[in-house]
Amino acid sequence: MTDSAQPAIAFSAAIDSLAAELYKKSSGERFGITWQEFASILCEVGRKYLPAVADEAAACELYLNLRVEELVLARACASGNEHAWETFLLRYREKLYDTALHIARETSAARELADSLYGDLYGTTTRDGKRTSKLASYTGRGSLEGWLRTVLAQEYVNRYRRQRRLVSLDEESDEGTQFAAAEPEPSTAVDPRVESATDEALAGLPSEERFILASYYLDGHTLAEIARILGVHESTISRKLEKVGKSLHKHILAGLGRRGMSRRQAEEALEVDVRDLRVDIRERLAQDSTSETFPEKKVAPAGDGSG
Repeated sequence: MTDSAQPAIAFSAAIDSLAAELYKKSSGERFGITWQEFASILCEVGRKYLPAVADEAAACELYLNLRVEELVLARACASGNEHAWETFLLRYREKLYDTALHIARETSAARELADSLYGDLYGTTTRDGKRTSKLASYTGRGSLEGWLRTVLAQEYVNRYRRQRRLVSLDEESDEGTQFAAAEPEPSTAVDPRVESATDEALAGLPSEERFILASYYLDGHTLAEIARILGVHESTISRKLEKVGKSLHKHILAGLGRRGMSRRQAEEALEVDVRDLRVDIRERLAQDSTSETFPEKKVAPAGDGSG
Protein backbone atom coordinates (compact mmCIF):
# COMPACT_ATOMS: atom_id res chain seq x y z
CA MET A 1 0.00 0.00 0.00
CA THR A 2 1.33 3.45 -0.88
CA ASP A 3 1.44 6.34 1.55
CA SER A 4 -1.37 8.08 -0.33
CA ALA A 5 -3.63 5.13 0.43
CA GLN A 6 -3.06 5.22 4.16
CA PRO A 7 -6.16 5.76 6.33
CA ALA A 8 -6.50 8.78 8.60
CA ILE A 9 -5.55 6.58 11.58
CA ALA A 10 -2.59 4.31 10.78
CA PHE A 11 -2.96 0.56 11.31
CA SER A 12 -0.23 -1.73 12.55
CA ALA A 13 1.28 -4.02 9.91
CA ALA A 14 -0.84 -7.00 10.98
CA ILE A 15 -4.09 -5.04 11.06
CA ASP A 16 -3.20 -3.32 7.80
CA SER A 17 -2.83 -6.73 6.14
CA LEU A 18 -6.09 -7.95 7.67
CA ALA A 19 -7.91 -4.81 6.56
CA ALA A 20 -6.69 -5.34 2.99
CA GLU A 21 -8.09 -8.89 3.03
CA LEU A 22 -11.39 -7.69 4.44
CA TYR A 23 -11.62 -5.02 1.76
CA LYS A 24 -11.32 -7.65 -0.95
CA LYS A 25 -13.95 -9.76 0.81
CA SER A 26 -16.30 -6.79 1.13
CA SER A 27 -16.57 -6.15 -2.64
CA GLY A 28 -16.19 -2.48 -1.83
CA GLU A 29 -15.08 -1.56 -5.35
CA ARG A 30 -18.38 -2.88 -6.71
CA PHE A 31 -20.27 -0.23 -4.79
CA GLY A 32 -17.79 2.61 -5.16
CA ILE A 33 -16.19 2.28 -1.71
CA THR A 34 -12.45 2.95 -2.03
CA TRP A 35 -9.78 1.39 0.15
CA GLN A 36 -9.28 4.69 1.96
CA GLU A 37 -13.02 4.91 2.70
CA PHE A 38 -13.12 1.30 3.87
CA ALA A 39 -10.12 1.85 6.15
CA SER A 40 -11.81 4.96 7.58
CA ILE A 41 -14.95 2.92 8.28
CA LEU A 42 -12.88 0.33 10.16
CA CYS A 43 -11.21 3.11 12.15
CA GLU A 44 -14.63 4.53 13.00
CA VAL A 45 -15.88 1.15 14.23
CA GLY A 46 -12.68 0.65 16.20
CA ARG A 47 -12.97 4.04 17.90
CA LYS A 48 -16.52 3.19 18.90
CA TYR A 49 -16.00 -0.32 20.27
CA LEU A 50 -12.34 -0.67 21.24
CA PRO A 51 -10.99 0.78 24.48
CA ALA A 52 -8.22 3.33 24.18
CA VAL A 53 -5.63 0.80 25.37
CA ALA A 54 -6.83 -2.08 23.16
CA ASP A 55 -4.07 -4.33 21.86
CA GLU A 56 -3.62 -5.63 18.33
CA ALA A 57 -5.31 -8.96 19.10
CA ALA A 58 -8.49 -7.25 20.31
CA ALA A 59 -8.61 -5.06 17.21
CA CYS A 60 -8.13 -8.05 14.91
CA GLU A 61 -10.89 -9.95 16.70
CA LEU A 62 -13.29 -7.04 16.31
CA TYR A 63 -12.57 -6.56 12.61
CA LEU A 64 -12.65 -10.29 11.81
CA ASN A 65 -16.16 -10.56 13.25
CA LEU A 66 -17.59 -7.66 11.24
CA ARG A 67 -20.09 -8.37 8.47
CA VAL A 68 -17.97 -6.46 6.00
CA GLU A 69 -20.06 -7.21 2.91
CA GLU A 70 -23.19 -5.90 4.59
CA LEU A 71 -21.26 -3.03 6.16
CA VAL A 72 -19.99 -1.88 2.76
CA LEU A 73 -23.44 -2.21 1.20
CA ALA A 74 -25.03 -0.12 3.96
CA ARG A 75 -22.35 2.57 3.82
CA ALA A 76 -22.50 2.70 0.02
CA CYS A 77 -26.27 3.23 0.25
CA ALA A 78 -25.70 5.93 2.84
CA SER A 79 -23.29 7.70 0.49
CA GLY A 80 -25.87 7.68 -2.32
CA ASN A 81 -24.58 4.90 -4.57
CA GLU A 82 -27.56 3.94 -6.74
CA HIS A 83 -26.24 0.46 -7.56
CA ALA A 84 -25.89 -0.24 -3.84
CA TRP A 85 -29.42 1.02 -3.19
CA GLU A 86 -30.85 -1.19 -5.95
CA THR A 87 -29.01 -4.17 -4.45
CA PHE A 88 -30.27 -3.27 -0.98
CA LEU A 89 -33.90 -3.14 -2.17
CA LEU A 90 -33.54 -6.43 -4.01
CA ARG A 91 -32.22 -8.15 -0.89
CA TYR A 92 -34.20 -6.49 1.86
CA ARG A 93 -37.44 -4.94 0.52
CA GLU A 94 -39.56 -8.06 1.06
CA LYS A 95 -37.81 -8.88 4.32
CA LEU A 96 -38.60 -5.40 5.60
CA TYR A 97 -42.23 -5.77 4.64
CA ASP A 98 -42.49 -9.26 6.19
CA THR A 99 -40.99 -7.95 9.41
CA ALA A 100 -43.34 -4.95 9.40
CA LEU A 101 -46.32 -7.26 8.86
CA HIS A 102 -45.19 -9.43 11.76
CA ILE A 103 -45.02 -6.34 13.97
CA ALA A 104 -48.10 -4.41 12.82
CA ARG A 105 -50.27 -7.48 12.01
CA GLU A 106 -52.21 -5.60 9.35
CA THR A 107 -51.31 -5.21 5.68
CA SER A 108 -51.78 -1.48 5.16
CA ALA A 109 -50.20 -0.60 8.50
CA ALA A 110 -47.25 -2.88 7.72
CA ARG A 111 -46.74 -1.30 4.30
CA GLU A 112 -46.88 2.18 5.83
CA LEU A 113 -44.42 1.19 8.56
CA ALA A 114 -41.93 -0.27 6.07
CA ASP A 115 -42.30 2.59 3.59
CA SER A 116 -41.76 5.16 6.34
CA LEU A 117 -38.21 3.90 6.79
CA TYR A 118 -37.08 4.16 3.19
CA GLY A 119 -36.58 7.91 3.33
CA ASP A 120 -34.40 7.63 6.44
CA LEU A 121 -32.47 4.72 4.97
CA TYR A 122 -31.93 6.26 1.53
CA GLY A 123 -30.91 9.57 3.08
CA THR A 124 -30.94 13.18 1.97
CA THR A 125 -28.30 15.67 0.90
CA THR A 126 -28.09 18.97 2.74
CA ARG A 127 -27.27 22.34 1.17
CA ASP A 128 -23.62 22.02 2.16
CA GLY A 129 -23.39 18.73 0.27
CA LYS A 130 -23.39 16.43 3.30
CA ARG A 131 -25.52 13.31 3.10
CA THR A 132 -27.47 11.91 6.05
CA SER A 133 -28.75 8.33 6.12
CA LYS A 134 -29.73 6.05 8.96
CA LEU A 135 -27.73 3.29 7.29
CA ALA A 136 -24.57 5.23 8.15
CA SER A 137 -25.05 4.16 11.79
CA TYR A 138 -24.83 0.44 10.94
CA THR A 139 -21.44 -0.84 12.11
CA GLY A 140 -21.44 -4.44 10.89
CA ARG A 141 -21.26 -6.07 14.32
CA GLY A 142 -24.50 -7.95 13.72
CA SER A 143 -26.38 -8.85 10.58
CA LEU A 144 -27.87 -6.03 8.54
CA GLU A 145 -31.18 -7.89 8.52
CA GLY A 146 -31.21 -8.03 12.33
CA TRP A 147 -30.30 -4.35 12.52
CA LEU A 148 -33.18 -3.49 10.17
CA ARG A 149 -35.60 -5.53 12.32
CA THR A 150 -34.54 -3.51 15.34
CA VAL A 151 -34.92 -0.21 13.49
CA LEU A 152 -38.43 -1.22 12.36
CA ALA A 153 -39.40 -2.26 15.88
CA GLN A 154 -38.12 1.01 17.30
CA GLU A 155 -40.00 3.00 14.67
CA TYR A 156 -43.19 1.11 15.52
CA VAL A 157 -42.74 1.85 19.21
CA ASN A 158 -41.89 5.50 18.52
CA ARG A 159 -45.04 5.92 16.44
CA TYR A 160 -47.20 4.62 19.23
CA ARG A 161 -45.43 6.86 21.72
CA ARG A 162 -46.06 9.90 19.52
CA GLN A 163 -49.74 8.99 19.41
CA ARG A 164 -49.85 8.83 23.19
CA ARG A 165 -48.50 12.36 23.39
CA LEU A 166 -51.68 13.55 21.70
CA VAL A 167 -53.70 12.47 24.74
CA SER A 168 -54.85 15.52 26.71
CA LEU A 169 -53.43 16.31 30.12
CA ASP A 170 -56.91 15.96 31.59
CA GLU A 171 -57.04 12.36 30.45
CA GLU A 172 -53.58 11.61 31.79
CA SER A 173 -54.07 12.96 35.30
CA ASP A 174 -56.68 14.37 37.68
CA GLU A 175 -56.56 17.64 39.62
CA GLY A 176 -53.26 18.78 38.17
CA THR A 177 -51.18 16.12 39.89
CA GLN A 178 -49.18 15.68 36.70
CA PHE A 179 -47.37 18.88 37.62
CA ALA A 180 -46.28 17.70 41.04
CA ALA A 181 -42.55 17.17 41.39
CA ALA A 182 -41.44 13.85 42.82
CA GLU A 183 -39.64 13.92 46.14
CA PRO A 184 -35.94 13.38 45.53
CA GLU A 185 -34.64 10.12 46.93
CA PRO A 186 -31.47 10.09 48.99
CA SER A 187 -28.52 8.90 46.90
CA THR A 188 -25.41 7.02 47.88
CA ALA A 189 -22.01 8.23 46.78
CA VAL A 190 -20.72 6.03 43.97
CA ASP A 191 -17.15 5.81 42.76
CA PRO A 192 -17.14 7.84 39.52
CA ARG A 193 -15.04 5.13 37.91
CA VAL A 194 -18.02 2.75 38.17
CA GLU A 195 -20.23 5.29 36.44
CA SER A 196 -17.65 5.87 33.72
CA ALA A 197 -17.05 2.16 33.11
CA THR A 198 -20.78 1.44 33.06
CA ASP A 199 -21.45 4.25 30.61
CA GLU A 200 -18.62 3.02 28.39
CA ALA A 201 -19.94 -0.56 28.38
CA LEU A 202 -23.50 0.51 27.59
CA ALA A 203 -22.30 2.76 24.79
CA GLY A 204 -20.61 -0.19 23.11
CA LEU A 205 -23.77 -2.28 22.80
CA PRO A 206 -25.28 -2.88 19.35
CA SER A 207 -28.70 -1.29 18.78
CA GLU A 208 -30.64 -4.56 19.08
CA GLU A 209 -29.08 -5.37 22.45
CA ARG A 210 -29.84 -1.85 23.73
CA PHE A 211 -33.43 -2.26 22.57
CA ILE A 212 -33.84 -5.64 24.31
CA LEU A 213 -32.30 -4.43 27.59
CA ALA A 214 -34.40 -1.26 27.68
CA SER A 215 -37.59 -3.13 26.82
CA TYR A 216 -37.08 -5.88 29.41
CA TYR A 217 -35.41 -4.14 32.35
CA LEU A 218 -36.63 -0.55 32.05
CA ASP A 219 -40.08 -0.95 30.49
CA GLY A 220 -41.00 -4.29 32.06
CA HIS A 221 -42.03 -6.12 28.90
CA THR A 222 -42.14 -9.90 28.76
CA LEU A 223 -39.81 -12.07 26.73
CA ALA A 224 -42.75 -13.05 24.53
CA GLU A 225 -43.61 -9.42 23.74
CA ILE A 226 -40.05 -8.55 22.80
CA ALA A 227 -39.73 -11.73 20.75
CA ARG A 228 -42.87 -10.89 18.78
CA ILE A 229 -41.66 -7.37 18.01
CA LEU A 230 -38.28 -8.63 16.77
CA GLY A 231 -39.73 -11.64 14.99
CA VAL A 232 -37.73 -14.27 16.88
CA HIS A 233 -38.48 -17.05 19.36
CA GLU A 234 -38.94 -16.23 23.05
CA SER A 235 -36.02 -18.50 23.96
CA THR A 236 -33.77 -16.43 21.68
CA ILE A 237 -34.51 -13.29 23.69
CA SER A 238 -33.88 -15.18 26.92
CA ARG A 239 -30.48 -16.36 25.69
CA LYS A 240 -29.58 -12.89 24.44
CA LEU A 241 -30.46 -11.30 27.79
CA GLU A 242 -28.25 -13.77 29.62
CA LYS A 243 -25.41 -13.32 27.14
CA VAL A 244 -25.60 -9.52 27.18
CA GLY A 245 -25.74 -9.45 30.97
CA LYS A 246 -22.57 -11.52 31.26
CA SER A 247 -20.87 -9.47 28.56
CA LEU A 248 -21.74 -6.18 30.28
CA HIS A 249 -20.41 -7.47 33.60
CA LYS A 250 -17.18 -8.53 31.91
CA HIS A 251 -16.72 -5.22 30.08
CA ILE A 252 -17.47 -3.13 33.17
CA LEU A 253 -14.93 -5.14 35.18
CA ALA A 254 -12.38 -4.61 32.44
CA GLY A 255 -13.19 -0.91 32.38
CA LEU A 256 -12.67 -0.67 36.12
CA GLY A 257 -9.36 -2.47 35.75
CA ARG A 258 -8.25 0.10 33.19
CA ARG A 259 -9.23 2.77 35.68
CA GLY A 260 -6.89 1.38 38.33
CA MET A 261 -9.07 -1.02 40.33
CA SER A 262 -7.97 -4.49 41.34
CA ARG A 263 -10.27 -7.41 40.47
CA ARG A 264 -11.54 -7.60 44.04
CA GLN A 265 -12.15 -3.84 44.23
CA ALA A 266 -14.01 -3.96 40.92
CA GLU A 267 -16.23 -6.85 42.05
CA GLU A 268 -17.08 -5.01 45.28
CA ALA A 269 -17.73 -1.79 43.39
CA LEU A 270 -20.26 -3.54 41.16
CA GLU A 271 -22.41 -4.35 44.18
CA VAL A 272 -23.68 -0.75 43.99
CA ASP A 273 -27.42 -0.19 43.44
CA VAL A 274 -27.88 0.82 39.82
CA ARG A 275 -30.31 3.55 40.94
CA ASP A 276 -27.43 5.33 42.65
CA LEU A 277 -25.46 5.69 39.43
CA ARG A 278 -25.34 9.13 37.86
CA VAL A 279 -25.63 7.52 34.46
CA ASP A 280 -28.79 8.03 32.44
CA ILE A 281 -29.20 4.36 31.63
CA ARG A 282 -32.42 4.86 29.69
CA GLU A 283 -30.84 7.57 27.55
CA ARG A 284 -27.75 5.44 26.94
CA LEU A 285 -29.80 2.38 25.99
CA ALA A 286 -32.02 4.54 23.79
CA GLN A 287 -29.32 5.72 21.37
CA ASP A 288 -30.59 6.16 17.79
CA SER A 289 -34.22 5.72 18.89
CA THR A 290 -35.90 4.67 22.07
CA SER A 291 -38.01 1.84 23.46
CA GLU A 292 -40.66 3.50 25.57
CA THR A 293 -43.72 1.25 25.70
CA PHE A 294 -45.63 -1.37 23.75
CA PRO A 295 -49.25 -0.73 22.72
CA GLU A 296 -50.39 -4.11 24.02
CA LYS A 297 -49.28 -3.46 27.57
CA LYS A 298 -49.01 -0.33 29.69
CA VAL A 299 -46.48 -0.81 32.46
CA ALA A 300 -45.16 1.17 35.40
CA PRO A 301 -41.49 2.23 35.29
CA ALA A 302 -39.20 -0.55 36.47
CA GLY A 303 -37.18 0.23 39.56
CA ASP A 304 -34.04 -1.69 38.64
CA GLY A 305 -32.28 -1.26 35.32
CA SER A 306 -29.47 -3.72 35.99
CA GLY A 307 -28.80 -6.51 33.57
